Amino acid sequence: MKIKMLSGLAVGAVLLLVLAGRVVSQNTDAPSPYATLTGDSSVSADDLRAAIDPLFDRDENPQIGEPRALLDLHNGKIIAERYGEGFDAESRHLSWSVAKTITGLLVGIMASDGRLALDDPAPVKAWRQPGDPRAAITLRELLQMRSGLQHTETRGPLEKTDALAMLVGAGAPDQLAYAESKPLIDKPGTVFNYSSGNSVILAGLVTSQLTELTDPKGRRDAMMQFIQARFSGPLGLKSFAPEFDEKGTLLGGVMIHMTARDYAKVGEFMRLRGRVGDRQLLSDRWIDFMTSTSPTNPAYGGQIWLNREGKDSALFPGEARRSLFGASGYRGQFILVSPEQKLTVVRLGVTNESDLPVLRHALARLVRVIP
Repeated sequence: MKIKMLSGLAVGAVLLLVLAGRVVSQNTDAPSPYATLTGDSSVSADDLRAAIDPLFDRDENPQIGEPRALLDLHNGKIIAERYGEGFDAESRHLSWSVAKTITGLLVGIMASDGRLALDDPAPVKAWRQPGDPRAAITLRELLQMRSGLQHTETRGPLEKTDALAMLVGAGAPDQLAYAESKPLIDKPGTVFNYSSGNSVILAGLVTSQLTELTDPKGRRDAMMQFIQARFSGPLGLKSFAPEFDEKGTLLGGVMIHMTARDYAKVGEFMRLRGRVGDRQLLSDRWIDFMTSTSPTNPAYGGQIWLNREGKDSALFPGEARRSLFGASGYRGQFILVSPEQKLTVVRLGVTNESDLPVLRHALARLVRVIP
C-alpha cells in the first residue's frame, strides 16, 4: 500500500512536471501575432495589446469583421504592427475612399505650386459653355463636397447609386466625363453631398494641368510622372499602385493600392504638415485647409474627415480628441492622425457597413491608449 501510494505521488509529480513543461513550451515557442509591439517607453505594451487584440478577435467580437492590417505609430516610430491571416507587410490593400484624401494632397501640391487656386472657378472645360451654371463651382467647393452636382453615393440601393454606375456601370470607361456631366441640383457651396464624382473631377483637373494630351497613355504617364516626382517618390511609397480608367484618368475617388506601411507614411506626411525630412513638399496652409471644417458639415474638411459631430460622421466624436482627423474608406479602411498625440494609426480590413460603429469604438479605445 505504501509503495503504491509513493508510485501514485511519483506519477502525479511527473505529470505536473510534464504539464509545466508544456506551459513553458507554449509560452516560449508560440509565435507572437505582432510584428512589433512597443519599443516606446512612454506607451504600455500591455495597454496596447489590450486595445488591439479585440480588433483581431473575430470569435469574441464577430462585428469587427475581417482584420487585415493594423499599424500604430508614435512620434514617427512603429510601436505596434499586426496582420490578419494571409497578410503581411508586403501585402497591398485597396484604399477605397482613402484615395480621396490622397487626391486632396495631390491637388494641394499643385495649388502650392500656384497652378490651381482654391476660390477660382474650377477649370473644367466641359463647364465652359455660355450659360452653364456649373462654371461657378470653385475648387474649394469640390474639395469640401459641396459642389451642388447631382450624385448619389450611399443613399438607396447600391445598384442604383451613381458611385456604382461610375465605377463598374455605364460611366466606367470614362469616369471623368460621367462625373462632369452631372447637372446641378443645389446652388454651389450650400449643401454637403459626399461624392466620389467630385474626387474624380479633382483628379482630372490635376491631369489637365500637367498635359494637353488626350490619349489615355499620355494622360496616365503624365500623372504617374507627377506622382512619382512630387508625392510617392519623396514619401518612399514603393508599393503605390493607382488605377486609371480607359481614358487615362486617375480613379482618385476609390482605387489606389498600397501596403499598410505606405498608408502610414501618408498619415505621417499629414501629421508633419506636408514635410518629409527637410523638404516641404506641400504648403503648411494646405494642411490647415484640409483639416478645417466645411461650412456645410463640421465633420468634413477638404477630402478628409474630422473628429466632429456632423452629417455622416466617419470617425468617433466625443471618444477621442477633436483635433484628430482621418481618411476613411468603404468597409473599414482608416488612416487616423492625432497631431497632439504624435500618433498615426492605420487599420485595413473588411467590416460590414452596419457594424462600423463597433469598429470605430474599438479604434477610439486604441487612440486613447497613447498619452
